[in-house]
Amino acid sequence: MNRFVAFYKGLTTWARWVEKNVNPSQTKVFFLGISPVHYMGRDWNQPTKSCMSEKEPYFGLKYPGGTPMAWMVVNKVLRRMSKPVYFLDVTTLSQYRKDAHPEGYSGVMATDCSHWCLPGLPDTWNELLYAALSH
Repeated sequence: MNRFVAFYKGLTTWARWVEKNVNPSQTKVFFLGISPVHYMGRDWNQPTKSCMSEKEPYFGLKYPGGTPMAWMVVNKVLRRMSKPVYFLDVTTLSQYRKDAHPEGYSGVMATDCSHWCLPGLPDTWNELLYAALSH
């Protein structure tokens, strides 16, 4: 099965559960957006690189890599829901931070695009959550 089809099926199962079981007057539902990877430097116009050893964010006005397919799947599911979901959309913000993965600083030479352990980017995600909670 295509992984995006599987992702869509999983999210629609979650969405049906939210629609059936959540009372919006008592509960807020949050969904953290897609955390992009930076395996391919062509996404930021550096074809021979990955995020390994990147120490600067991408500074362009528009991220060249485009919108990840998984983000489109999330938006499709969320648009179809009638119950409110606070979408903490961190995707574009995170795309620009090719430097925010730990491998460039840890001395371990393995590309690790699934962790965002450095100060800055995850802190911003938390600020977005805090703003939504206090709204």
